[in-house]
Amino acid sequence: MNSKRTSNPSPLKARTGIEGFDEITNGGVPRGRTTLLEGSPGSGKTVMALETLVNGARIYNEPGIFVAFEESSARITANAAKFGWNLAALQRKKLFFLDAQQTPDLVQSGSFDLGGMLAAIGAKAREIKAKRIVFDAVDVMLALLHDPLAEEREMYRLHEWLLEHELTAIVTAKIHRSAVDLPNRPPSDFMQFMVDCAIVLNHDVILGVSQRNLRVVKYRGCAFSENASPFLIGKSGLEVAGARELGRPESLEISGITERVSTGVGRLDAMLGGGYYRGAGILVTGFPGTAKSTLGGAFAKAACQRGERTLLISFDSDAKEVIRNLASVGIHLTRFVQKGVLRLVSARAVSGSAEIHLMQIKNLAKEHRARCLVIDPVSALAKAGNEDTAYSVAERLIDWAKSEGITLFCTSLLHEAWTQMEGTPLQISTIADTWIHVNYLVNAGERNRGLSIIKSRGTAHSNQVRELILSSRGVTLADAYTAGGEVLMGTLRWEKERAVRAAKNETHIVAKQKRDTIEAEEAEIEVQLKALRRVLEAKRSQKRVLNRLTLDTNAELLRGSDRMRELRGVDLI
Repeated sequence: MNSKRTSNPSPLKARTGIEGFDEITNGGVPRGRTTLLEGSPGSGKTVMALETLVNGARIYNEPGIFVAFEESSARITANAAKFGWNLAALQRKKLFFLDAQQTPDLVQSGSFDLGGMLAAIGAKAREIKAKRIVFDAVDVMLALLHDPLAEEREMYRLHEWLLEHELTAIVTAKIHRSAVDLPNRPPSDFMQFMVDCAIVLNHDVILGVSQRNLRVVKYRGCAFSENASPFLIGKSGLEVAGARELGRPESLEISGITERVSTGVGRLDAMLGGGYYRGAGILVTGFPGTAKSTLGGAFAKAACQRGERTLLISFDSDAKEVIRNLASVGIHLTRFVQKGVLRLVSARAVSGSAEIHLMQIKNLAKEHRARCLVIDPVSALAKAGNEDTAYSVAERLIDWAKSEGITLFCTSLLHEAWTQMEGTPLQISTIADTWIHVNYLVNAGERNRGLSIIKSRGTAHSNQVRELILSSRGVTLADAYTAGGEVLMGTLRWEKERAVRAAKNETHIVAKQKRDTIEAEEAEIEVQLKALRRVLEAKRSQKRVLNRLTLDTNAELLRGSDRMRELRGVDLI
């Protein structure tokens, strides 16, 4: 045997162009090797194989051949028309479909082999310089062979032919659910041992909700994600969920993620040290009616006022109800919707799986070019049938938003049974950057709302509970007073504030009276000081006069004495 075909170096990769799949396989399917694609009926095998072929032709300039053993090429291209792949244009030069179906009235005579068909395919491959090939529903062809040895012989023939021509090949085959765990597996099962890559697609319905996932069973010569990855068949083909893995290099540049964006509530901005970080994941939890949606609306309005395109998705109400409800608390969004800055989308979690909603959310955000995204509530993804996948969806939603630089604001509904705040139903509180909790306090016949910040990564934040007040003027936060260890809100807080204001006023009046008395006494002393200064000045004036008089008298006496001496002729020389 040729040493080139027996050696097993690490294969090069041929990208499929399928979002997420190339990520979990670190580059795509093995180039020049064979990949087996197995799954139950309707699991998406044909779509995945055809999309890989189409993307190879239109994106990577690698012409391909599609060999159909079950459906006709006309039917396959008609079914694929909804994906917008423009197969007609590709079929002119880069894509060739070969119908290999057997007619219902076929009567087999003698032995059957693939030699003739493979020879014809080889000639066509050389003509169009094909690099990729798909053999779809090979199990249908094997059904013509009622001898297990003949089945293996033809599959080895196909395998050897593919290796010889060094085509990047995908072979699809059905695997029936009833045969998965039985000793007598489908006839194509032994192909898993021959091929370099084997992938299994599953399609389940859990509590009425469709769930799809794929798993790479083997991939010779390279590492790959071994876990089952959810996928969807969307408007443009398959979308596979690829989780972020350890060891993947990431940029350490932080200059672009220190910018703050307003929460839409001034005092909440102050409590957070300036607002949310741009591109952060924000989670607001609370019981029904605690104003979670209102905080989401305030954030959306603030974003629109900054001119940032914003997408608000509500799982509870339709768009008109959202606008009406928020307008009642002074959050008016109509003008932003009319300008096209804000897009409101209503959805029901029962309309599809959590994976479908994730795909729709990402597509809507891309279409709207959103910089801010509000989802109310994200906990709706965990409704019946989605419990097992909802956490993964929420986690990937946050990772995706961060990678796109989108500031993500999510609300999460808590039930009365959730009395402890160590987590949330989806357990996404651990990966959220900022976690705000709103709750009720019932006292003195009133139900009031309280807000507290449980965590906010990368910033100092207030640890105080604030009363959340809704009115027609908007959303405000007030200090929550404590008296005797009891938190006061609502009327009790108002009465406490009034008592504090009255005490301050009384203290001000008393202080003013004392100040006036002191000022009067000070003025009186000033008058007395002025009078005493006048008396002192008079005394000093008298003293100066006396001193001058004494000096004049002494001078006069001296002059008189000298004159007397002169008249008497004393000591005349």
